[in-house]
Order: sequence, then C-alpha cells, then structure tokens
Amino acid sequence: MHHQPDGVTFDVVLLLHVGCVVVGVVTTATAAATAARLRRLVGSSRPLPEPLRRYFRPGVNWAGRTVYGIPVFGFALVAMSRGAYALGQGWVLGGLAVFAALALVGEGMLWPAEQRVQVALSQVDDGGGGDVTVQTLECDATVLSRAAVAALALLVVGTVLMVAQP
Repeated sequence: MHHQPDGVTFDVVLLLHVGCVVVGVVTTATAAATAARLRRLVGSSRPLPEPLRRYFRPGVNWAGRTVYGIPVFGFALVAMSRGAYALGQGWVLGGLAVFAALALVGEGMLWPAEQRVQVALSQVDDGGGGDVTVQTLECDATVLSRAAVAALALLVVGTVLMVAQP
C-alpha cells in the first residue's frame, strides 16, 4: 500500500485540478440558468435584458473550456503520486470515462448550441434578423439548457468518484 502523495508541487497541481472542476461547475451552472432565462423571455414581447445579451455576446466560452484542464492535471497527479494512483485503477478509468462523456456533451451539444444562440442574437441586434425565428431561438436555448444540465451532472458524478476513490 502506497502512502498518500504530498508535497507542495503535488498540492499545487491538485488545486489546479480542483480549480478546473470548480470553474467548470460554475460556468456550466451559469449556462444552464442563463439559457433557461432566455427560453422564458424569448417569446415575450419584452426586449431581452442587457445582461442576457451581454452573456451571449459572440465568442468562444473559454471559461467553459477550462474543463480540459481536469484530465491534464489528473494525469499529472497520477504521474506525481509515486505509485499511490495508477491509470488502471477503476476510479481513475471511471473518471476518464466521465470526462469523455463531458467532452462529448460539451463539444457535441452545449457549445454548438451556445454558438447558435450567440449568432442568432447578434443577427437580431444588427437588425438583420435573417431566418432567426422565436422557435429556432427557443429550440437552441432548450438544447443549451439541457446539455448544460447534463454536463453539470457529469461534473458532479466525476467529483463524487474522485473524492470517494472506490
């Protein structure tokens, strides 16, 4: 039985690993809440509030992409553990599987839906409107909201798995 790893470097990498999870949870929860708010307001006759428009300003959600630091720092922790952790352990493999599902949800549904909402709202703001309809915006906001909830659930499952280390 190996002892629990310690040392300043290990602790810093562990903090970075956990920090990526925390930022991922916060940005994903924010995306879910904001998408749900957009979905409620888009069909109403009222104009969308400025904070909502600002949230969906076009651009890449770099804060959300910090989740890619989770496996990077996780691999570093395994390498620095001096044998206490191994890639073949069930909880490590489970964490990798959860992260793979998280990446699929993020890249396959969450961030593309977020991009579509950004484009649609920027077209409306520019007065072009194009083929943007209330139904399209509601649909994309629904996909975004549901994907964010799924990603949030995966982050919670991964966190429980890492803490429990069954």
